[in-house]
Amino acid sequence: MSTQTPAPASPPAATKTKANFPVLIGSSIGILAIAIWAMLDPTGAETVIWTVVAWVGGSFGWYYTALVVAVLVFVIIIAASKVGRTRLGPDHSRPHFNLFTWTAMLFAAGIGVDLMFYSVAEPVTQYMSPPTGEGETVEAARQALVWTLFHYGLLGWGLYALMGLALAYFAYRHNLPLSIRAALYPIIGKRINGGVGHAVDIAAMLGTIFGIATSLGIGVAQLSYGLHFMFGLPDNLTMQIALIALAVVMATISVVSGVDKGIRRLSEINIILAISLLAFVLITGKTTYLLDSIVQNVGDMLARFPGMALDTFAYDRPDDWLNAWTLFFWAWWIAWAPFVGLFLARISRGRTIRQFVTGVLVVPFAFIALWISIFGSGALDIVMNGADGAAFAEVAINAPEQAFYGLLDQYPLVPLTAGIATFTGLLFYVTSADSGALVMANFTSKLKDSDSDGPNWLRIFWAVVTGVLTLAMLLVGGISALQSATVIMGLPFSVVLIFIMIGLAKALRVEGALVDSYRRGLPAAVASRGPTGERRRGWRERLSRAMSYPSSRQTQRFIVETALPALEEVRAELAEQGVTATLTSNRVDEFGIDTADLYVDFGDDRAFKYQVFPVQQEMPSYARASAARDKYYRVEPFTLEGSHGYDLYGYSRDQVISDVLNHYEVHLEFLHTATGALPTTSVGEQHNVTTEWGHDYDSAPEPDASGDELTKEGEA
Repeated sequence: MSTQTPAPASPPAATKTKANFPVLIGSSIGILAIAIWAMLDPTGAETVIWTVVAWVGGSFGWYYTALVVAVLVFVIIIAASKVGRTRLGPDHSRPHFNLFTWTAMLFAAGIGVDLMFYSVAEPVTQYMSPPTGEGETVEAARQALVWTLFHYGLLGWGLYALMGLALAYFAYRHNLPLSIRAALYPIIGKRINGGVGHAVDIAAMLGTIFGIATSLGIGVAQLSYGLHFMFGLPDNLTMQIALIALAVVMATISVVSGVDKGIRRLSEINIILAISLLAFVLITGKTTYLLDSIVQNVGDMLARFPGMALDTFAYDRPDDWLNAWTLFFWAWWIAWAPFVGLFLARISRGRTIRQFVTGVLVVPFAFIALWISIFGSGALDIVMNGADGAAFAEVAINAPEQAFYGLLDQYPLVPLTAGIATFTGLLFYVTSADSGALVMANFTSKLKDSDSDGPNWLRIFWAVVTGVLTLAMLLVGGISALQSATVIMGLPFSVVLIFIMIGLAKALRVEGALVDSYRRGLPAAVASRGPTGERRRGWRERLSRAMSYPSSRQTQRFIVETALPALEEVRAELAEQGVTATLTSNRVDEFGIDTADLYVDFGDDRAFKYQVFPVQQEMPSYARASAARDKYYRVEPFTLEGSHGYDLYGYSRDQVISDVLNHYEVHLEFLHTATGALPTTSVGEQHNVTTEWGHDYDSAPEPDASGDELTKEGEA
């Protein structure tokens, strides 16, 4: 059996992130070719795009419908199953953001300038021309709001939840790069670094850039009219080009300042502004009517959702409507899934799968339901009961970028509300551009780990390319051309989503088998009060150990005199039986304490790792007076899954050996039941062990009002 020596705990030498040229060149050629073709021959490009859209809609409408439903069912089943307790990171990791901040960021992921665009335009359009039945009726009004909620609802957020879950799980749980191809590891293994991985990333790039370009195109149209509405500036192509240039410049500035700086505060500010605008319309408008509509819309959505989710209009197919609305939205959600999924993954490290899926499905949609119900119902009231309802409806259908400002114009303080709307839209517009450039730079780079980002020059490159593509599509046919291109480009990446589901299901099946192995393999004493051997000590010894708060010197002596010799005995015995194992020890400089790391390589199967690691803790208040210090140390056993949440300090050498063998037997049982579906690296192997694990304990956030469980999985 081959030997694999674990990486040392000292940080690796810093290396520059390099471009992944096969992905960069492949995606760049495809994207720039389409952009140049569209600008040189806009008429021909428009004809081809609409022809292909008609073919995709007619041939693959059923496929898009079945896929988005399957994804939603898949993520709900995962969250509800036993693996829902699995953390997106090591078992000992905890959320970096408290509940309020995390929720604010989820809100930010869920709202944008496109929501302002469609929350007014779509309900009015569906009311006037519904896909089934007569328009301008009460039933058409109810149907219009439900279709808008449906297009912005759970099915779309299921796509985001799948992508964010896959990225976070493989990056933070198994230390693979934060990239799309990492989710295919359980299917193709190390071949993710070859041609198949490149093809996956190219498909993701094509979908992502057209999805972002569509949002930027909508933002350009919305903001251009907003500036015209507020300041009388011209609303024409020149202004739109200027706004595209602004997005490119802001994305370039973010290369220097870093797009992550202030994203937390920016999310909170955007949410405050959006909620203020929402509350203003609710209070100054027909409050009772709007509250009634919220309740009724939610009820209609719950009642009609199952039928709408699988409705392919097989017997009376409105092709133009499907291509312009439902199929466009599903393709748009698919195209945005890598982008939003990466954002969701980065803010959710340490949360459980169940917390993540529940939060992503419930929190943003709850706000979206309020937003669409208030603004959409307000717009329908103008159309149905207002003196200029017909004129307002015509604007909403033919110039949807003007509809939101037309609605605000019906309420008092319009200069103020229009200013807030424009500023909020501008923030979302710019952050979509610069963070989109970062995401695409990551997708076209060879990332060293989950904390790496693409180089600055790539961010600038993709900011410029996105701007050029947005301009090209606006020249071809405006927003409708961007929508059509998104329907086409979402198709290849939708196939990748299927493989991501298969890979994630395979990995989580093994995760579940690992949990079952621990339950079957460890005796009841382990689950109730620690490793085997603890039962055999006298009650005085147990009490003495429970009341001990060792210093760094005492902890170091325990590791050197007890833990290391115990692990060396196990290593030597494994060697006697023909199993090659390595034992390493590294100094945690911050504490002045050594670690002990036993590692057994099982080739292509999941390796066995048992590490004794010091964890610094705050001294309990009742013990500080007698100890005359405010810190003490626990000596916790870590495996590839993270800390198992109990303290080894005070164990005898035989008791430590017994604990190691407990875990080793569990691992062997696990290998008998499930093999080959999980990466064999741990958080501690690719990253600096000291920094990663020390940070999780020393800097873990305090429990917040959410009631986030801080009990370790092994003790729950």
